[in-house]
Amino acid sequence: MRIETCFFCSNKIYPGHGMVFVRNDCKVFRFCRSKCRRAFNKKKNPRKIRWTKAYRKTNAKELTVDPSFEFEKRRNVPVKYDRELWNKTIEAVKKINEIKHRRECHFVMERLRKAREYEIHRDIVDVQKNISLIRSPAIGLKERRAKEEAQESALLMDVEAEEEEEEIQYVDARKLEKQLEESAALEDDEEMLRA
Repeated sequence: MRIETCFFCSNKIYPGHGMVFVRNDCKVFRFCRSKCRRAFNKKKNPRKIRWTKAYRKTNAKELTVDPSFEFEKRRNVPVKYDRELWNKTIEAVKKINEIKHRRECHFVMERLRKAREYEIHRDIVDVQKNISLIRSPAIGLKERRAKEEAQESALLMDVEAEEEEEEIQYVDARKLEKQLEESAALEDDEEMLRA
């Protein structure tokens, strides 16, 4: 059973399905449904139509480079029938399909993760731009009043500190002279003891 691919959208065409168009130069075009045939007849470019595989691959929506795609290439080499070879081939095809499916799922999840990060970043930027729509005006007034009160209290503290610095302490000259003489005498005694 040979499964063909649609020339326009690259879907699978099973036996007994689809349409065939043969051009004057004997080139054969296979289509899975009339939608693809009509688009082909209108000379539409499959890479520009969003529902085709060609568009999805050119715009990095699907996995494009993978070693598992090498197995899908057609090999027109006649092989003598051998039951063991046939069984091994079928098992290999199943494993390859499973690996390919896992890789495609991983690729899609990575795409979604990147899109989610970008969406979160866009939301944050949007909130920062329009914060005035979210916040209540009363909160702004409360914050402004709190700032004004803090500034006023800071000014009062500065004024009080300046007043304390400006205070002058008066000392009796005679007491000051006695203290200086006593300190000089103590220093002389310490020097004598050292010598």
